[in-house]
Amino acid sequence: MRKVAIVGAGMTSFGEHFGLGIKDLVPMAFAECAASVDKGVAKADIQAAWFGELSTSDGFPSGILADSCGLLDIPVTRVENACATGNDAVRNALYGIASGAFDVALVVGADKVRESASKDTFWEWAGMTRDMAWDYPLGLIAPANFALHVTRYLHESPATREHMAMVAVKNHRHALPNPKAQLRHEITIDQVLNAPMVVEPFGLYDCTPQSDGAAALLLAAEEVVDRFTDRPVWIRGVGLGVDRVMHQHKRDMTTFPATVRAAKSAFAMAGLSPSDIDVAEVHDCFTGIELISYEDLGFAERFEAHKLVESDSTTIGGPLPVNPSGGLKAKGHPPGATGVAQCVEIFEQMRATAANQVDGARIGLTHNIGGPTAVSAVTILSRDRD
Repeated sequence: MRKVAIVGAGMTSFGEHFGLGIKDLVPMAFAECAASVDKGVAKADIQAAWFGELSTSDGFPSGILADSCGLLDIPVTRVENACATGNDAVRNALYGIASGAFDVALVVGADKVRESASKDTFWEWAGMTRDMAWDYPLGLIAPANFALHVTRYLHESPATREHMAMVAVKNHRHALPNPKAQLRHEITIDQVLNAPMVVEPFGLYDCTPQSDGAAALLLAAEEVVDRFTDRPVWIRGVGLGVDRVMHQHKRDMTTFPATVRAAKSAFAMAGLSPSDIDVAEVHDCFTGIELISYEDLGFAERFEAHKLVESDSTTIGGPLPVNPSGGLKAKGHPPGATGVAQCVEIFEQMRATAANQVDGARIGLTHNIGGPTAVSAVTILSRDRD
């Protein structure tokens, strides 16, 4: 396969964009992405597009991207894979270029969570990504769904709600310098622990906010990278993993096999290991999920994730900063946009232009997990081609 690099990246701010529709947000992200391309890009250069989107009720998604961005002469493919959608869109575009079918492709992720014509709230819509025969009738929408895992994890491991609170405090602090983040304010351990309970063991500050937003990436084959930039960020590895849907069929609630499989595939493709990662954007839809994911991604031994937050290892200045953007917890989480926005963050980290820069970062990882904890996507980016 041909090598593929990201040559441009951009995103909107994440937040409650009541005054903007998906048809506004998508071209805003595309425009910032195009403006970031060092040597410029013309719409005629783009040969295909992949659009990651879940919950929009504003019309036909692929047509929205093509029409709002003036890309009517190229194929546009919509990708939907629960909260793994954004990174899966990157994976699909990568293979489109690596196969030789295209030289240049656009990846966009977007969602309007705060407004929906068909559902009153995001969580009601999100129920439709669960098993409809058993889980949904029992009320296992996302908070309850993930709470089953974290409750069991807290029971079997030394981790506590205080460790979960440390994740929330860290990610809020990381979001402070990020102008695109939704929640740019610090919180304390006590605030997290004493917040209103959403579903045990998640209080309000353990949960990601509902967000609108869009993000975009421009990908190019190695043969044409020099037309766009002299400082590409290479996609070294991608992986997608799945797991059983119904919770009664999952053998171990303290791990996410989908993440383990996705990470194994991405690291194998990249020829790298977890110890090579300098910075990571990890799916922290709920604080306890970041802890479990440390272990599934290979950053910590089983049931030792709490040691990373206790030692500030995953804080900026530590050996493995996680979620320097603020993560889903503070940057925000428009599901279709999240994985693409994670890659925007790592792209900027690799080019030393990030709002919350990790010194010397050369290799970065992005990670999503979604649905009934049944799908995960991992992407590994690097300043170096090999």
